[in-house]
Amino acid sequence: MIAVLALWGHENALAQKTAIDQQIQREEAVSHFRFLASDELKGRDPARPEMDIAAKYIAEQFQRYGAKALDEAGNYFQPVPFRYSAPPKKGELRIGNQTLTHGEDLLVLDGPDIQGNFDLVVAGYGLESDYTGKDVAGKMVVVRVGQPNRLSPSDLFAAGREKLALAKEKGAAGIIEMYNVPTTPWSLLVNYLNKPQLTLDYDPDGSEAIPYVWVKDLSGELIQQISDGHASVEAHVSGKQNRKITGKNVIAYIEGTDTNLKNEYIMLSAHYDHLGVGNPNAEGDSIYNGARDNAVGTVAVINAAKFFAQHPPKRSVLLCAWTAEEKGLLGSGYFANNPLLPLRQIIYNLNIDNAGYNDTSIVTVVGLGRTSVDPLIEAAVSEYGIRAIADPSPEQGLYDRSDNVNFARKGIPAPTFSLGFTAFDDKIAKHYHQLSDQVDNFDLDYAMLYWKSYLLSAQKIANASEQPKWKTGDKYEEAAKNLYGLE
Repeated sequence: MIAVLALWGHENALAQKTAIDQQIQREEAVSHFRFLASDELKGRDPARPEMDIAAKYIAEQFQRYGAKALDEAGNYFQPVPFRYSAPPKKGELRIGNQTLTHGEDLLVLDGPDIQGNFDLVVAGYGLESDYTGKDVAGKMVVVRVGQPNRLSPSDLFAAGREKLALAKEKGAAGIIEMYNVPTTPWSLLVNYLNKPQLTLDYDPDGSEAIPYVWVKDLSGELIQQISDGHASVEAHVSGKQNRKITGKNVIAYIEGTDTNLKNEYIMLSAHYDHLGVGNPNAEGDSIYNGARDNAVGTVAVINAAKFFAQHPPKRSVLLCAWTAEEKGLLGSGYFANNPLLPLRQIIYNLNIDNAGYNDTSIVTVVGLGRTSVDPLIEAAVSEYGIRAIADPSPEQGLYDRSDNVNFARKGIPAPTFSLGFTAFDDKIAKHYHQLSDQVDNFDLDYAMLYWKSYLLSAQKIANASEQPKWKTGDKYEEAAKNLYGLE
């Protein structure tokens, strides 16, 4: 009997791989790849109109292949409210005898032009509890950046937007966050933030946001001076540009075949945005096509629509193409907090994000070793003659820098299935966030192996008898217990 079961299992696995090989044809898959990374889409910047073309293209492929729109959405799109804010032409704050200048020791991140003198009120980290007993109406609130135990770059931005919304609710004239995080140099922040920004609009139907400012205060001296009595600021901010934009997450599903398990979803996701248009290089190219980051991942999700619509697994499959990952994981974060189906029904997320590859004999799974279904992924990729390895650069904090973390925080097991890299070396840096990241210099034989091994991994997980779980002791295990009601 054991021998018979083993033979059946081998034949079933072979049949699954054969079905993928037959369904995913190179010419068609590469055609998707070339279009999404084409110059016509202008680098898929969420703030540009070409992003709508990309979203429509993905939705049309979902529909064409037979994936359905969620009833909660009514179509293949989840609108995501964004706020676009460009730097001011002039930005100065004068506190005591110090003059802080935008682009040097000050960054004006949001809000309208503002002129005048304002009282300052120090309010801890800017949390609800920090406002107890404080009158901030018409005053500038001064807070510490981030929150306790939330100091990664994505955490800083997310926490800041929450603080901004709360300060506005309290009637503050503006909010100043004092930046004192040594792990991320201020100079890098200036390079990254002193340009137009796209953020979630926490008040899409409301009025203008209040001024939102970061100030360099690595030693903590300035916030201490304010606490000690320098309790006013003279503000001069002019030339700000702000507008509202509606982005789109593209979402579809394929119903599972098992009467009970079809109420559980495995979520297959990738972000489809990139960096847009920059300054021309020596050859005159200015478009960041983003083939590796992350058109290749978007094609994997499109391929999943084609394959699973014809070969549905036991569990249902949720297909998600996220917008604005490059702007701070915004599209996935919006869905995580505004889900179109209960999050407890999403039992696993196999996300895709990429910087590039330097080894075509492997795939790198950021988060491998943290969930119960790791052996299924390892077995799936081995059937395509490649190996799955864990994150070789944990010091980079990659797990918490991609869309998967928005779902891991909720408790959903969520690794990122990446192109093969063994280190962040020169081969990765050559194309990562560079104008050279194009389909023409991508190994398309490897792309096919990558896409197919992703589908086989997803199929094995979607058909598994047991629900995926975090390994005991993982930092997101407690969130999973709360989400799924696990003991």
